[in-house]
Amino acid sequence: MGIFGFIFSSVFLGVGLAMDAFSVSVANGINEPKMRIRKVLYIAGAFAVFQFLMPMLGWVCIKTISEAFDKVQKYLPWASLVLLVFIGGKMILEGLGDHEKENARLSAGGLLVQAVATSIDALSVGFTIVNYNLWEALFASVIIGAVTFAVCLAGLKLGKRLGIRLASRAGILGGTILIIIGFKIFFS
Repeated sequence: MGIFGFIFSSVFLGVGLAMDAFSVSVANGINEPKMRIRKVLYIAGAFAVFQFLMPMLGWVCIKTISEAFDKVQKYLPWASLVLLVFIGGKMILEGLGDHEKENARLSAGGLLVQAVATSIDALSVGFTIVNYNLWEALFASVIIGAVTFAVCLAGLKLGKRLGIRLASRAGILGGTILIIIGFKIFFS
């Protein structure tokens, strides 16, 4: 595979991996439609960093500690499910509360949980790139992270627009989206 094929496959891999992060970004934008650009960049950046780190972590695991990692891998979908159902449930409960107040803003801890939960599937990508050398694995992961950043920016923008239109029920919709994503990750 030439450089063009390598970049092409890495971009499409990035798009596929970024879809969960896109959906969560839409939910975040819905929940906080007046989000400032700095926070938008921060959220998209957090998702991108984890989508970059997870394939590299998977690659390192396969290269070094694959046997031990095999035992843990079967629990990763459960971790995503629990984390996203917890955050989504919390958003729904907040959305059912007082509608006069503004929806709860995403905390740094909440963002960390979302970023980890949506990037766990990217960990397995490290297993598929095991034949890459370090620089190829790093370059593919950078492409995946960059694609995720762009996709999440689009998701946040879309979510903010929807959030303004759905203001009174935005938290409920955003929480429901997170729970659905959790089950999607679990069953796939």
